[in-house]
Amino acid sequence: MRPFHPLFILEIIPELVTYLPVTLGMVLGTVLFGGMWGFFLALAKVRRRPVTKALAEIYTYVTRCVPSVVMLFVVFYGLPELLLSVGINMNGVDNGFFVIVTFSILYAANISEVFRSASLAIDKGQREAAVSVGLTEAQAFLRIVLPQSIVVAIPNFTNSLINLMKEGALAYTIGLIDIVGQGNRIIGRYQGSYTLEVYLALAALYWIMTIMIQKFFGAVEKKLSRGKKELTTAA
Repeated sequence: MRPFHPLFILEIIPELVTYLPVTLGMVLGTVLFGGMWGFFLALAKVRRRPVTKALAEIYTYVTRCVPSVVMLFVVFYGLPELLLSVGINMNGVDNGFFVIVTFSILYAANISEVFRSASLAIDKGQREAAVSVGLTEAQAFLRIVLPQSIVVAIPNFTNSLINLMKEGALAYTIGLIDIVGQGNRIIGRYQGSYTLEVYLALAALYWIMTIMIQKFFGAVEKKLSRGKKELTTAA
């Protein structure tokens, strides 16, 4: 049996980092499109209009019950077939498109619950008081409810973002070459001889990215909470 080579981990990290923009691009694209869709889902749930609320709840329930890898293959193989039936040929479309579509569908369901719970955490009396002094519903939401909701949502948003980043490692299963895909190419290059070292290198990269995300949003939460804490202390 081949001995373990820890130095090989350091040797291949630069090669893996080369594909880090692909991983980060997938995450950012999903947060953008999935976040927007999740916001509208949360809005439908909070407004409590029977039809839209029911549709949003059903969407969330169904998508959260489907494993990520299953949804990825359904979108990867099903979406081209669906669009081809209406005359749209998706041959040549980058696999990253299917990854972003898939994880946007899944991420929207999870982040909608984050937005919903954050919105419900704000006392309705604040919005009502804002409206009573002349603000419109939209102004009350943007100036009073939204800033406080963001602070409440940050911890759960951070967890959702970290989970998304880790789930995104499945992208290599449809041929997208991100850091995990490159790691598997390295394993193939050496015919499996350095499998443990490669996966330890990947684990180290994900560990570093997770810490950076936690530190960044922890600092954002602390800064945004400062005014709230000062106001509470003064009261």
